[in-house]
Amino acid sequence: MDAMAAIKQTFFQECEEQLAELETGLLAIQDGGHDAETVNAVFRAVHSIKGGAGAFSLDDLVHFAHVFETALDHVRAGKLAPSHEVLNTMLRAADALADLVRAARDGGAVDAQRCEALADALRALDPEAISADQGAGDDDGLDEVAFQPVPIDESMFDDPPTPAEPRLNLFTIRFKPKAVLYAKANETAVLIRELARLGETTIVCDASGLPLLSELDPEGAYLAWIIELLTTQDEEAVREVFEFVEWDCDLDIESDAANASPDDIDVAALIEKMQAAVEAELSALTPPQAPQADLADGDQGVIDLAKARQQKTPQAVGEPAAQKPEQAAAGGPSQATIRVDLDRVDRLINLVGELVINQAMLAQRVLEAGLARASGVATGLDELEQLTREIQDSVMAIRAQPVKSVFQRMPRLVREVGAMTGKLVRLVTEGENTEVDKTVIERLADPLTHMIRNAIDHGLEKPETRAAAGKPEEGLVHLSAAHRSGRIVIEVSDDGAGIDRARVKTLAASKGLIPADASLSDDEIDNLIFLPGFSTASTVSDISGRGVGMDVVRRSIQALGGRISIASRPGQGSTFTMSLPLTLAVLDGMVVTVAGQTLVVPLTAIVETLQPKIADVHGFGGGTRVIAIRDQFTPLIDVGRELAYRAENADALSCVALLVEAEGGVRSALLVDAILGQRQVVIKSLEANYRHVPGIAAATILGDGRVALILDVDAVVASSRMDAAFEQLLATAG
Repeated sequence: MDAMAAIKQTFFQECEEQLAELETGLLAIQDGGHDAETVNAVFRAVHSIKGGAGAFSLDDLVHFAHVFETALDHVRAGKLAPSHEVLNTMLRAADALADLVRAARDGGAVDAQRCEALADALRALDPEAISADQGAGDDDGLDEVAFQPVPIDESMFDDPPTPAEPRLNLFTIRFKPKAVLYAKANETAVLIRELARLGETTIVCDASGLPLLSELDPEGAYLAWIIELLTTQDEEAVREVFEFVEWDCDLDIESDAANASPDDIDVAALIEKMQAAVEAELSALTPPQAPQADLADGDQGVIDLAKARQQKTPQAVGEPAAQKPEQAAAGGPSQATIRVDLDRVDRLINLVGELVINQAMLAQRVLEAGLARASGVATGLDELEQLTREIQDSVMAIRAQPVKSVFQRMPRLVREVGAMTGKLVRLVTEGENTEVDKTVIERLADPLTHMIRNAIDHGLEKPETRAAAGKPEEGLVHLSAAHRSGRIVIEVSDDGAGIDRARVKTLAASKGLIPADASLSDDEIDNLIFLPGFSTASTVSDISGRGVGMDVVRRSIQALGGRISIASRPGQGSTFTMSLPLTLAVLDGMVVTVAGQTLVVPLTAIVETLQPKIADVHGFGGGTRVIAIRDQFTPLIDVGRELAYRAENADALSCVALLVEAEGGVRSALLVDAILGQRQVVIKSLEANYRHVPGIAAATILGDGRVALILDVDAVVASSRMDAAFEQLLATAG
């Protein structure tokens, strides 16, 4: 990749950040956040995209961003009130701007008519344009105008008068670049050269902030510039020079002799005044112990930096170093960040996973050799295990990202689906900074998209229906994320009509998904919407009706090692809850044995362990058994039989029961032969290295080098319930 391509790639990465900030700011303004900082942040986002696009000659993007920026500038100046209609237009414009950025990055096409229509809508928000339109009158009534002859003045043919001399303006410009200005490939010399084209300049470089070589940050910015400009241009022309860097520098422009004509000013005296002002400014900026550097000739007006460095008094030994300008401006040290290729992070995680395996193997070898009793070896192993876990946690934290990157895609989806269905919808998000592994985030987008579309299309009512039911016409969709018990829980809820259970059951029976006379609980009816081919939509549309929605969501969540549940109240709305692991790389598990095989049960699914007693275990028809736990009967599942490790049920009294919580909060007791211990294991994909095995989520390598299978608790519980239902059906038929 050449240098220009790398810079362009960085520009598009920054565009994604700017677009996210743009939408966040607009939504904040829509919710009542009209403070100046929020409005300025939105303006800066569009301005930055426009500036970068101009550097790469992305004309369509520059054109649209300029129109958008103008409208935002009216809001910033208080000329345009951020009403609901105005913000709706700007949110749609933000969507179009995002499409233009992605088209420029990926080489795709955008709807030019849609973009131009939005640009016209933005222009129509200009209060000056509105006033002009209102005051334009009827231009078509020219026939009614009475024209009168006008005598010609012969003096108009005389020689034209000599034009007046242009009026001069004197500006004092104090310019202090920040490090970010150079990081964005801007250059101070280019800006000064552009100023020199406007008129006569006197330039002084202030090097008083330059530290010793040992304290120099190669990427820092230490020099400031004082520029005196004598020009016929106005202040707006001067500020245009700094248009693309005004947010990346400290800039102050003062007009000292505005509207002065050449007849009113003594140029020689003016130059002397300029030099005196510069010397006075330099004296104020330079420490007393540092002698003033000699100015160069008047035509150059630039300080001799080499001479200034020689004359600068070195810092005394033992004296604390001065705070960097960037840190001083921010009130303290700033947190630095770097961009790292994801492949490097993945390789680091894989290496740490191998380190965990090797540490477990070492502990196993020491145990087998009988050296664990030696205090020094035991202490060393404990320290190694602790250090390995800390390294692993630190590396996993590098991959952890807030779910905000996924949540930020949803407002646009809500606007589009709301417009397609004719419904008024407001999206409220919560817990956007909840962190989870990047792999989980990447695979969350599709399930969330399905669920949001489903909530709007099937959950929320039409505005007139809501009004008749005493609800606000605008429906509410709530999206939240939080950490619970070592997992991330994401909820999608709406305040719509809830699930019509009678209709769901009737449709499921008509599609042959359940028997017509099936007796189902409310929870079982609610879960029918996850069956393949089920849909409550009466017609097929771009939104729904094909029966491939919620079953895809369920499979996607299960593929992530998660589970999904529903809670619905008729007339009040529905809530879909997804529980997902924080990472797909490691997990804490309980190592157990079943029929001579070693398995790992995820610790997050285990509620407690217990030893079954003879009075607590009961038969429930066929081979089904239940166990009484705190006055409640819980299904007892023999893991060995479910995985076909043995043909008959094991003796429950000689085994250990693991009380687990599966999908939907359903509790079951898994029967295993013995518990070997608890440890952190590295997850290895079984499907990528072998094939899918029912009831098994993944695999891992134990300390002794053996491969252990990681149990899929939800799949085992679901399989057991299906087997029990089938046995009961056979018993009834017999």
